Amino acid sequence: MNPFITEYTTDQDDQILIEKSIAGNRQALEDLVKKHQPYIYNIAWKMVQMPADAQDITQEVLVKVVTNLSQFQGKSSFRTWLYRIVVNHFLQMKRSPRESLVDESFQGFSERLNSIPDQPLTDIEIKERQVEIREMNLACMSGMLLCLTRDQRLVYILGELFGADHSIGAEILEISKGNFRIKLSRARKDLWQFMNNRCGLVNKANPCRCHKKVTYAFDQGPLSSKDLLFNKKDYQSFQQHIAQDAHDAWQIVEDKARELHANFPYNPMANKKEFFDRLINNDRVVALFNLN
Repeated sequence: MNPFITEYTTDQDDQILIEKSIAGNRQALEDLVKKHQPYIYNIAWKMVQMPADAQDITQEVLVKVVTNLSQFQGKSSFRTWLYRIVVNHFLQMKRSPRESLVDESFQGFSERLNSIPDQPLTDIEIKERQVEIREMNLACMSGMLLCLTRDQRLVYILGELFGADHSIGAEILEISKGNFRIKLSRARKDLWQFMNNRCGLVNKANPCRCHKKVTYAFDQGPLSSKDLLFNKKDYQSFQQHIAQDAHDAWQIVEDKARELHANFPYNPMANKKEFFDRLINNDRVVALFNLN
């Protein structure tokens, strides 16, 4: 169940898994990690864009969580305790290569898009290259997120993609409800202004179209048909996975922009067992737990 919705009711189940994990029950620890790992990973993926970097960051966060389980005293919900660790790690971690490239600038990102030569496709070519065009579209939207500051990005990911309301978002980020709403509104506005002024999918008056950029991006640029980062068949969309309804907080953004981000990919992390095994062999984890 999405841990960022009001109806999240599994904190009690988490507490049982925590107690068993601290007592050395390997299966309980694995169940606890598997339960929250996909959400942490998808936050990391949206924060840094590159899947490999996101996996490393997720591993770092979960080592912190697992090695500090005994310090959870139940003064807040486990959800709040856990995702405060997640948020603090993301705010304090070293800048990723992708973050450094974008350098928190919509202007710089726009200039990079302009530097990609337009190579129009015929209608037949557009149909033939739908997978690559979709990949180009998703890569572009991912780049837009990197133009937000880390603080804005986290608020946007929690509030918009995962559907955290102002009460849950404020509790996790340790800010007021009003401040959370203001931060989310500003992040939406910044993204909307860029998309409205730049993206041809949102505003037909804009000349930028993914299908015009796709030839150069795949033949000469950073994208690869053999190694798609976003447009994979086993990925769900956030809309499909989170199953959140539209709410009035998005009044500032037009429907098309919302639709684009709602269909941003959600990676279900099929290799959870392999990930857990790597986590459980971490030196810090081994030193603290006598798992059976």
